[in-house]
Amino acid sequence: MPGRTFQPGPINYLLLLMIGWMAISSCRKENDSQIPNVPVNLTLYLSLPEYSALNSVGNSITINGGYKGIIVYRKSIDDFAAYDRACPYDPTASGSILNVDSSLVQVKDDKCGSRFSLFDGSITNGPASRPLRAYGTEYDAAAQSLYIHN
Repeated sequence: MPGRTFQPGPINYLLLLMIGWMAISSCRKENDSQIPNVPVNLTLYLSLPEYSALNSVGNSITINGGYKGIIVYRKSIDDFAAYDRACPYDPTASGSILNVDSSLVQVKDDKCGSRFSLFDGSITNGPASRPLRAYGTEYDAAAQSLYIHN
């Protein structure tokens, strides 16, 4: 087969395009950093005055625990959500902490401008590309206790 020359075809162009895309995307800087993993193992008794706000659907409180604190939200009569107060955009930044905006059922980080839904932790606005770090919740209606864990 002397004299055979290479003839580029559509497969070669596709392969070149895929290699180029992988090279470019692997060099992209990810703005969001991981929230450090901190063990969470808490039980809240809703009969206590400090947790009484959680006796009404739609209310939330902030408590100590997690990496920068925990936001606990009552979604329905028997369903709760618990999220770390660290913003996923830059959790280690000084002064970066999530605060509840109850009028919008959201939490916000005033430092980066990110906003998240209290209902499911999803991003509603801002530069963050990851949802809130959620903790597991188990509610015992008979004991009026809420177990929060990771």
